Amino acid sequence: MLGLLVALLALGLAVFALLDGWYLVRFPCAVLRARLLQPRVRDLLAEQCFPGRVLPSDLDLLLHMNNARYLREADFARTAHLTRCGVLGALRELRAHSVLAASCARHRRSLRLLEPFEVRTRLLGWDDRAFYLEARFVSLRDGFVCALLRFRQHLLGTSPERVVQHLCQRRVEPPELPADLQHWISYNEASSQLLRMESGLSDVTKDQ
Repeated sequence: MLGLLVALLALGLAVFALLDGWYLVRFPCAVLRARLLQPRVRDLLAEQCFPGRVLPSDLDLLLHMNNARYLREADFARTAHLTRCGVLGALRELRAHSVLAASCARHRRSLRLLEPFEVRTRLLGWDDRAFYLEARFVSLRDGFVCALLRFRQHLLGTSPERVVQHLCQRRVEPPELPADLQHWISYNEASSQLLRMESGLSDVTKDQ
């Protein structure tokens, strides 16, 4: 029995030493919580909240939550959001999937040790290839928006229009995208074109 406990402890330490153990634990927990314990969200454009707190493992050398943690917490929140509103289920039914094609972050104020916060995620709209989402990190101490992140969730095997139609059982016109988001999309397109030219690829080659 002691040998088994030692082996399990060694295995657990190896997982956390060689892999991002907390990510591998929290990601399926976030999906299961959204699918089994939280109500379905019918409004695709509704904002959803994902709670969090700054832990010692989240800190950088300046004792702030480090930049990579914002992206990881937003990853959990975005996945829970897409689960609750049915997008991930629709992708499975359509035998398609999505990948994160682009992201940007604006940091306005640091989150500090043990500070509680919410990641408020909402779908801003879509085009013929991708969904566009926003995540706001809001301090629960004073309601200040500490960081603002934007994401381009690219779909493979289907289109956003088909996914929305599958969920709503009718054709839905996408909302007009905010002006700043349109500028960011234009930047991404220009960057992609430049990288294709540098790589000697044709303009019709799509980014994967």
